[in-house]
Amino acid sequence: MSAHDDVHPRGKRELAKAHNRAEILAAARQVFTEMGYGAASIRDIIRRTTLAAGTFYNYFPDKEAIFRTLVEESTRQVRQRVRAARERAGTLAEFVGDGYRAFFQFVADDRVAFELMRRNDAAIRSLLGEPALMAGAEELLEDLQTAVDRGVLAGFDLDYMAGAMYGVAFEVAVRMVDRQPVDVEGATRFASTLFLAAIEAFRAVVPPADTGRHRPSPATRGPKVER
Repeated sequence: MSAHDDVHPRGKRELAKAHNRAEILAAARQVFTEMGYGAASIRDIIRRTTLAAGTFYNYFPDKEAIFRTLVEESTRQVRQRVRAARERAGTLAEFVGDGYRAFFQFVADDRVAFELMRRNDAAIRSLLGEPALMAGAEELLEDLQTAVDRGVLAGFDLDYMAGAMYGVAFEVAVRMVDRQPVDVEGATRFASTLFLAAIEAFRAVVPPADTGRHRPSPATRGPKVER
């Protein structure tokens, strides 16, 4: 059989694999949002699909793997929105406020992200140290450093600040999704006011010569998690 003859069946197999994976993910979204991570089982997920039980394990080894995939997909989307908002910012207030608003608005608009966070925040907390999720904090750190290089920021530990801003975004979002109605502007106002005030406080007490470049070298940040 020539390579040309083999293209069609291989293409059909790849399409079938993509369809099966998408079906499993869609079923898992429903199960995790309705039951929560702790109560949900692989059997519950399989029951929401048209697939045989053994097919699940061709794509995901366990429940944690599929949950991590769902969280990472939402995280990747929100990171793109937040970073785009920060890149458009023309002032410090826009850098902080627009970034938070983009994050909170995504959580409010995306029902998958909303329900995963509302019902499964404890499970998500256990994944916050995963490289894919920590990428958001790393990108924030890079953007803060860019602001320092432009002379917009100075006078505080960038590594601590990035960690604090990242953590507050998650914690405020967890509380925001439990409120009715969901108050995106209120969450944005609280988080941005908190950090703008903190930045001003650091400016008042730290000498101007301090550039704010306090990011530890990789050797001092501890071992990286290999995936």
